[in-house]
Amino acid sequence: MSQFLHFVGHLVLVLLLGYYLIQNLQWYDYRLKRIIFHHHNPFFHILFFLVPLFAYFALREYVLILDLFYGVGLYWWQRKIDKRLVFTPRVVRFFLILLVLTLIIDLLFMAKFNYKVFSTLIPLAFALLVSNLVEQFLFTIYKKEAFAKLKEINPTIVGITASYGKTSIKNFLYQLLKERFEVYKTPRSVNTLKGIVKDINTQLPSSTQIYIVEAGARERGDIFAITKFLQPHYAIIGKIGAQHLEYFKSLENIVLTKLELLSSNRLKKAIIWEGIKVKDNPKFIKVGHNIKNVKATLDGVSWELEIEGKNYPFFAPLLGEFNALNISLAILLARELGIEVSFLQQKVKELKGVKHRLEKIEVGGKIIIDDSYNGNLEGMKASYKLVSSYSGRKVIVTPGIVESGEKINIELAKAIDEVFDLAIITAKVNKDILLKNLSIPTIFLEDKSKLQELLAKETKEGDLILFSNDAPSFL
Repeated sequence: MSQFLHFVGHLVLVLLLGYYLIQNLQWYDYRLKRIIFHHHNPFFHILFFLVPLFAYFALREYVLILDLFYGVGLYWWQRKIDKRLVFTPRVVRFFLILLVLTLIIDLLFMAKFNYKVFSTLIPLAFALLVSNLVEQFLFTIYKKEAFAKLKEINPTIVGITASYGKTSIKNFLYQLLKERFEVYKTPRSVNTLKGIVKDINTQLPSSTQIYIVEAGARERGDIFAITKFLQPHYAIIGKIGAQHLEYFKSLENIVLTKLELLSSNRLKKAIIWEGIKVKDNPKFIKVGHNIKNVKATLDGVSWELEIEGKNYPFFAPLLGEFNALNISLAILLARELGIEVSFLQQKVKELKGVKHRLEKIEVGGKIIIDDSYNGNLEGMKASYKLVSSYSGRKVIVTPGIVESGEKINIELAKAIDEVFDLAIITAKVNKDILLKNLSIPTIFLEDKSKLQELLAKETKEGDLILFSNDAPSFL
């Protein structure tokens, strides 16, 4: 093979390896440690990185043929997954850096060390390093711009965190406040410092009076960094449990991370789920004991909430007993902002839930409960309790609980057994645990794109189908 064709073939190979690398980085929030130690399908690393790499070392003379097979394999893989690479400015910068470094390094080896010696890992490693340095530099600039914009607008900032339900709490609070204030909330599930900084710079309106921010974490210090930057005036800390235990290692670490939200120098009041052990403080309002007579049906949830020594009835047209706590947290924060109880009672009756959170749909004579954004044991078990009273056949579609341990998925399997007549498992990550511990008829679905076809075959009019949690197809 001529030097030129070898040069082109190697360049294409490195870019294809870079494609696989940046795809995984995008999945795992650009944290290399998570890709190496916490990947949910490490077989991909063997198939799409190590095999092509060693094939090149063994078959350099056929690198163009290798590129063809590798490229087709990546294309086929991308067609199968549901979270495909998004060509953000960061991704484009990575590819430009990788291209330039590969050209420089290849030309250097041609000139100095004979054309037979090629480096493949070096340009990838250097591109990753340079890309991270560039992104850190740009983020420093973006962060300063966001800080200046916040200072100019000077909104009242509400920070919200929890192991689960924080997006719902954020949306409930927004709906309760929006008629009285100019309110803006972080969109969708934007809850990292980088996402918040970008949102401030690109979306935050200059008229904002109250800025509601969701704060998420994958390790200790994540919420502290958000709190240090925003210095929220109010905080809501919802229910905490063994979510993302894979990263935090212990429930204590999860609790300590969530409590980082209380480190704001401007904190006026914090509404906190009483299951969290914190010292008494005049700034803290604990919630749990003051929620009474909770009743959840397929029509909605009703309860009483003690406010300032008096019990007030509330009803929300939302499914799930747990919503009584999440809505109550939002109600008490709204009270701190001066909104009267009678107004809040009316607004709670009009609340709309987050899509894919116990969303009820009736189609073709079947009842579909879409709870695919609910990924914690307690919330999933609550949804099973909710549908258990349904007299017809009940079918569950679930990947189990992702980023959690075997013990929790065994407990989930027992809860599924008690309520459902058929289980459809949609992810390899918990396949073995669930199949081993479920006693009801169970189907493992290899290809999620065939789910609609399978449901048409396995379900009939009068069935209730619960979509319980979801996981991207790469799991």
